[in-house]
Amino acid sequence: MATGAATHSLLNSVFGALRTLLHLTAAVQFTYGIYYDYTYVEFPNSDPNSKLIHHPFGGKFKYLTFLDAIIQALYYIVSLVNDFVGTNELVPKRPPAIRKFKDWLMSTLAFPVAINVGVTFWTLYAIDRELVFPKVLDPVFPSWLNHVLHTNIVVFIVLEMFTSYRAYPSRSKGLTGLGIFMVSYLVWIHIIKHYSNVWVYPVLEVLQLPQRIVFFVAVLGFTFALYLLGEFLNNVVWAKEVKLSQRKSK
Repeated sequence: MATGAATHSLLNSVFGALRTLLHLTAAVQFTYGIYYDYTYVEFPNSDPNSKLIHHPFGGKFKYLTFLDAIIQALYYIVSLVNDFVGTNELVPKRPPAIRKFKDWLMSTLAFPVAINVGVTFWTLYAIDRELVFPKVLDPVFPSWLNHVLHTNIVVFIVLEMFTSYRAYPSRSKGLTGLGIFMVSYLVWIHIIKHYSNVWVYPVLEVLQLPQRIVFFVAVLGFTFALYLLGEFLNNVVWAKEVKLSQRKSK
């Protein structure tokens, strides 16, 4: 009996160390990606052979990819802090503020926005890369950075889903928080269009108004669906462990 308990404790320690390593790797990776993108990547203002027309208004903060990288870096930094001063118990009786914020950030923003950015980017890239990542960017935007910001965000957030449980907020609160973020971003890109006369993404330049409306509604609907997907996966992956933890705490 004692041997079994010791083995279980050892496995928990190893799993906890691997989880912390995941958080550290992700935090360093996305923080450096943000730094490199902001410091060294300079987009050409225009190119006659590309749909890309870059305008300096809004800087890097006009791109959802860049904003999402900030969200991911923040989430993994918070997760790392939680690993040391918070708690990773499945159902803590009194979760500390850092754990509450971690759970909210993952549920409401980090998971749905990361999957949205990754899936949308690579789907449009497969259809016509000029709509989202023109070839003119290849000399200034290294391939490794492209994968950090558009591929690894998905890989790491999926790994996180399967290695850390989080208590989801009520569905209405979670969707409201996500909706506020996404609608604010849509308002932001329209402000950029107003002052620069340029759409943030080349795909918007080729869409007529009715098509843009459908596109924006589809993006919002897709993002809300991803929130529900995250909630579903969280329940499926962790339901059994949560029930066992609740029984032990009684």
